[in-house]
Amino acid sequence: MGRSLALVRQAGRTHVHRRGELLLVPAGAAALPALERFYRRCARVEIAARLDRACRVAGSSYSSLAIRNQRTRWASCSAKGAMSFNWRLLLGPEPVLDYVVWHEVCHLHFLDHSPRFWALVARFCPDHREHARWLRRHGATLVL
Repeated sequence: MGRSLALVRQAGRTHVHRRGELLLVPAGAAALPALERFYRRCARVEIAARLDRACRVAGSSYSSLAIRNQRTRWASCSAKGAMSFNWRLLLGPEPVLDYVVWHEVCHLHFLDHSPRFWALVARFCPDHREHARWLRRHGATLVL
């Protein structure tokens, strides 16, 4: 998150493996699908831990977590507490991911973007505007 890793293409490799600051990836056309699978797995671990922590702090709970490849959304929260996050968030800065997690956790309390919702977001993530601005400006660059 927020750090560049060097890609090392290796013939015969089918999965991505991280070794320090290196990502060992399959050579050729298999690289991109393998990288997406790798980031999806990492996103599930990272986001679940952050989501669980935020819910404990906020006194809320969610029903399920999905990691997706949405084209128009970074995350969503359903009325039943189903959370969905875009795996590409892992390609951005860590504070931006934290902001998106807090944004969705606050939707567990208010399923709208009312002043009460934004006051709750500000309570848990005081610099949320800065992170939202970063996503608007740089979100399109979060690609493999």
